[in-house]
Amino acid sequence: MVDVVDKSTRSRMMSGIQSKNTKPELLVRRGLHGLGFRYSLHSKTLPGKPDLVFAKYKAIIQINGCFWHAHDCHLFTWPKTRKHFWETKLKSNQQRDKQNLEQYQKLGWRVLSIWECALKGNGRLPSSDVIVIAAKWLKSDSRKAEIRGRSKYSGHDT
Repeated sequence: MVDVVDKSTRSRMMSGIQSKNTKPELLVRRGLHGLGFRYSLHSKTLPGKPDLVFAKYKAIIQINGCFWHAHDCHLFTWPKTRKHFWETKLKSNQQRDKQNLEQYQKLGWRVLSIWECALKGNGRLPSSDVIVIAAKWLKSDSRKAEIRGRSKYSGHDT
């Protein structure tokens, strides 16, 4: 399948995609800050520079884009062009995520992953619910959890 835009337009579009301070990340940050939680951003002292670090709770929250992490949800589809490039790129992202998670756990950190599909698309949850779930998790003893959108097929949280 041929791209619908020319090469320079596609390049400009791709360069505009942020890895930090995305809309889902800002929404979660504002919501948790409003509830009194304090955190540091993109800590360079931890592997992978996690999105939010809550030292008081020894907890990390990652807000993951469904495309960039090849999440198994309705927001992700494999690109039709440059298949080998994208498969290599996205699988290496997943491998890096796995390695970072293992390192966080070895260092004693708890990790919550919030997926973009929890905040966007037809399976999204109310953003206030995502914030409340994250806040409860921060105060819990849970070592690892994730928040994801509802499946468009089953209508249930997955």
